[in-house]
Order: sequence, then structure tokens, then C-alpha cells
Amino acid sequence: MQPNLFSSTLTVSQLTFHIRKLLEGDPELQDVWVSGEISNLSKPNSGHIYFTLKDKNASLRCVMWKTDAARLRVNVQDGMALEAHGKIAVYEPSGQYQLVTNQIQAKGEGALYQEFLRLKAMLEAEGLFNPENKKEIPQLPKTIGIVTSQTGAALRDMLNTIRRRLPIANVILAPTLVQGVDAPPAIVKAIESLNKKSPDVIIIARGGGSIEDLWAFNDEQVVRAVANSKTPIISGVGHETDFTLADFAADLRAPTPTAAAELATQITVQHLHDSLFTIQSRLTDLTFNLLAEHKTFISALASRLKYSSPERRIESEYQNIDELSRRAFSALTHRIQLHKSNVNGISKRLQSLNPEGVLSRGYAIITRKSDNMVVSKVSQAKGDLKVRVSDGEFEVKK
Repeated sequence: MQPNLFSSTLTVSQLTFHIRKLLEGDPELQDVWVSGEISNLSKPNSGHIYFTLKDKNASLRCVMWKTDAARLRVNVQDGMALEAHGKIAVYEPSGQYQLVTNQIQAKGEGALYQEFLRLKAMLEAEGLFNPENKKEIPQLPKTIGIVTSQTGAALRDMLNTIRRRLPIANVILAPTLVQGVDAPPAIVKAIESLNKKSPDVIIIARGGGSIEDLWAFNDEQVVRAVANSKTPIISGVGHETDFTLADFAADLRAPTPTAAAELATQITVQHLHDSLFTIQSRLTDLTFNLLAEHKTFISALASRLKYSSPERRIESEYQNIDELSRRAFSALTHRIQLHKSNVNGISKRLQSLNPEGVLSRGYAIITRKSDNMVVSKVSQAKGDLKVRVSDGEFEVKK
């Protein structure tokens, strides 16, 4: 038999600790959803959130720690009706029990979330979300289709982003409702109409909101239209923490509409400008290099052509003729000198044999006047004679 806790006087701490064990030891109180209206909201710099849930007859202190608050998808405000999930705990210093909250959703979101999970499981089983079926997003689209409300801020943000990043792209708007019971068929019709115009990429987008606000993008027909689109689709629905079934069916999910416009314009005008500048520089370098190579090649051809040209051959032949002429003149001069030497030798020999040379030494040549016959014998001396001496001749009468 357990001792009676209250048989003796307890301190405040002992009693509070006992109450804490009772509350925190109850499994049902450790996994509970509580609905009410929010009040006394406080968001200190620590990142934790403190608030009170109340209804007509009671109130409950609540706290959400920083790590869970960072994942919060609902923008909590005083007066908002919501559902909070968590566990009951006791804050001993003040002796208060409180709900340590790890999830918050707008009132009624619980049923919608269960429907979201059911549709997701069914469509995923059919293969609508398979990564293998995702189409590639073009890096430089010529035409961008947009499915969104024509009056929302999301459209303005996307258009500004596209104009800034890729103003040469043509934008086709398929305006549609993005919230309410009439939104799903309007979204499907907008996607189908854009597919007929064959843009390079389609963006479906809207701003953030509650799960009810975004529910049109969880509609089964909308999800199937996104998955069956021939044109690749970028989904930019809600804020970064918002997920819809259209995001899973799309070929690419963006955290916001502006981010979707950025993903649709992966190559910007600045990228094109930089690429063109790089290409221009490369073409300039290649052109100069090619010109230099051709100049060298042409110079080599010109040298070869000049060496093989008729003019070069004629000049060479001119030179050969000059050389042959010089050699012929030299040979002729040499031969003339040889003949001259021979002639001089012969002349000297002839002079030594010339009778006239003997005359200068006192001898005379006697010829008959009648027939100029040289008289070399006495018997030949008949008639008048002519006597030739070194300085002339005279007659002799016999």
C-alpha cells in the first residue's frame, strides 16, 4: 500500500512537482489537439512564441519553442481561431500548466490536411510524382506562359522579375481564379489553353495563404492537368513553407512566385551579354591568330612562288649567261694570248729566216730584172740584174 502523500504538510514545490507528474504522465495529455481563439500573443527575440488559447469559459497558456516556430506555416495573430497540437506540461516557477505546442493550423485545417495526405498517397501510387516523368526546364525560353490571377501581387512580381532578367522573352498570361470552388476548373482550363499555344515553359503561381486559400492547387483535376502538361511547368504557389500537390506534380517547384520567374529565366540578359562578350573576344583572338597563320602561309607561298617564278628563272638565266659570257671571254682571251704567243714565236723564227734580215748584216739579194728570179748561182746571172741591200736596191748592167 502506497504511503499517503498528503499525510504530512507539503511544500509548494512538492505539490507542484506531484501535479506535474500526474499531468505529464497522462498519455492522453501528451498528444492532444486543442481549439480556441488566440490572445496575448508574444514573439520575443528568442524566437519562441507565447500565447493563450481561450473559449467562452476557459483559457490555456501555450508556448511554442523556437525550433517548432521556425517551421510554422500559419501567421498567428491575436483573435485568430486555430487548432494547436502538443502536450500538457507544468511550468513549476509559476505553478501553471501549459500546452507545449509543436503544430498550429487554422481551425478546420485538420480535415483538409487528412484529405491532402489521402490525395497525395493516391496520386503518388499512380506515378504522377515520379522524378523520371519530369520534363527539363529550358534555360533560355523564348515564350513564358503564366497561370495566375491577373489582379494579384504575384503576377506583378513575376513580370518585374522577367523584365529585369530576360526582357527579350515573350509572356503569355492565362488569367484564372486561384482561390475558391470555381478556381480548380479555371486553372485546368488555363493550363490547357497555354499548352495549345506551345510556350517554352509555364509558371503556375499565387501568393501565400492558409491551407484553405491554397486548396485549389491540391485539387485532383488540377494536379492531373499539371502532370499531363506537354509544356514543362514550374510551380510557385504560396511561400517557402507552403506545399501543394501541384508542387509535386510540377516539373520544378519554386518556393515563391518570384523564385519561379527566376527559375524560368535561368539565363539572363547579363549572362547573354557576358557570353557574347566572351565569344566576341574568342572570335577576335581566333581571327587574329588565323590571319597571322594565313599571313605566314602566304609569305611562304610567295617565297616559293618567287623562287619558282619565270622571272626568277629568267634572272637566274641572265646570271648564267653573264657567267658563261665571262668564262667565254676569259677563255677566248686566254686562247688569243696563246695564239699571240705562238704567232710571236713563229714571227721571231720567220724573222730569223727572213733574207731581209741578213741584208742588214752586209749581204745582198740579187735578182734578174727580167723575171725577178733570185740569182743564187753564177750561171743564173744573165742580163741586167737588181741588187737589194738593207736600205734599198740598185741595178747592175752585165
